[in-house]
Amino acid sequence: MSRACVIGSGPNGLAAAIVLAQAGLEVDVFEAQAEPGGAVRSLPLTLPGFVHDFGSAVHPLAAGSPFLATLPLANYGLEWIQGDAPLAHPLDDGTAVVLERDLSATERALGADGKAYRQLVGPVAERWNDFAADALGPLLRIPRHPFLMAKFGLTVLQPAETLAASYFRSERTRAVFAGLAGHSFLSFDRPLSGTIGAMFGASIHGPGWPIPRGGAKRIAAAMIGLLESRGGKVHTSLRVDEEMFRELDREYELKLFDTDPRQMATIVRGRMSSKFRNAFTRFERAPGVFKVDYALREPVPWKAAECRRAITVHVGGSFRDIAEAEKAVAEGREAERPFVLVSQPTLFDPSRAPEGKHVLWAYCHVPNGSRANMTERIESQIERFAPGFRDCVLARHVSSPATMERMDANLAGGDIAGGATMLRQILFRPTLHAYATSARDIYLCSASTPPGGGVHGMCGYHAAKLALKRMK
Repeated sequence: MSRACVIGSGPNGLAAAIVLAQAGLEVDVFEAQAEPGGAVRSLPLTLPGFVHDFGSAVHPLAAGSPFLATLPLANYGLEWIQGDAPLAHPLDDGTAVVLERDLSATERALGADGKAYRQLVGPVAERWNDFAADALGPLLRIPRHPFLMAKFGLTVLQPAETLAASYFRSERTRAVFAGLAGHSFLSFDRPLSGTIGAMFGASIHGPGWPIPRGGAKRIAAAMIGLLESRGGKVHTSLRVDEEMFRELDREYELKLFDTDPRQMATIVRGRMSSKFRNAFTRFERAPGVFKVDYALREPVPWKAAECRRAITVHVGGSFRDIAEAEKAVAEGREAERPFVLVSQPTLFDPSRAPEGKHVLWAYCHVPNGSRANMTERIESQIERFAPGFRDCVLARHVSSPATMERMDANLAGGDIAGGATMLRQILFRPTLHAYATSARDIYLCSASTPPGGGVHGMCGYHAAKLALKRMK
């Protein structure tokens, strides 16, 4: 039996391991941390009984992943919770825009902008499975649904500021679109910012924006359970360095890395040509995140009661407010009033906190490797829309970019996106060969390969499929 090892146990590493195990290989996964899962972990970061998601918290792409959908993860304990509404966006007038899971309900709620919103996201939302099969695949290939992809590309391949101005008349609708586009980590004058915003909007009405009951760790636990049922093994607290890799290189026919490209280039060194090594070390990282996890005595006291219906709340105000915040980060500055992404899971999963208490997950974008303490700015933004928020805080855990990287080396400088979103790195992620390297037995399967960041496992899936094909 052939043997394969995967370095890193994030969702892409686990997806790759499952594909290899399904093909009959003997698979070992090596993880540096004591708990597997990479950024998909849940940890007791504040007080006893409070379960916090270390990295990802809300998972539209996991629920809408073409590969994960084929796996019997429910048999291994994964249960999705959709909540009452996927997203709320509070405004300074004390109201909020709510995007419902049902597209028609959202169309009605957006009033005069409803029809335009449906035109923008409806074609993808209504054919999410077809769209995801192409959008979450390798870039350089013929799509299975070329007309759908062409229509989407022609519609949204423009900056978020242009898209919002051309589609929406209301400042309220433009504001909620700004929150969606903020997931791109881009300044809103950059073309792909509009693309990401439209895709995230479509996912609301496709797979939804659910959370796993019990926390993000349930995704990793279910994938590991399935892997182990196929004979695979996960080894924790084992950091693979250059010396250890030399041993693995002798023992395993295939080696896949769910890591940052620069880290991989350092570890494999002489096994990769100088051309590939240089490309990997030049790969540009995305901005980082500064994150705060809260233990709360009660729910966040939002001025807009509608915010209590939503798992996710985008905190940033108007389109212009959010655009200015994201532009500052793109220019290498910390925003004075950052765009804050908030998740309030215990409104819908009370098992993650003591009775009557709550957890809150919040982060903002910062320049990669930023050393600024953004705690006060994050809390000021939440207080802006929820006066009295600080009085609800029992404890907080602050994660700077350095903390994020220390707890998961793949999050270099706080980069949770697997590299900067720019056209060059979309086409060459991290090289034209995507998952492959100059060594036919060594592959990259992390979020730094197509289709990029997000909890979907598709990078690992495609890398493992390519490795198996080339093994024959």
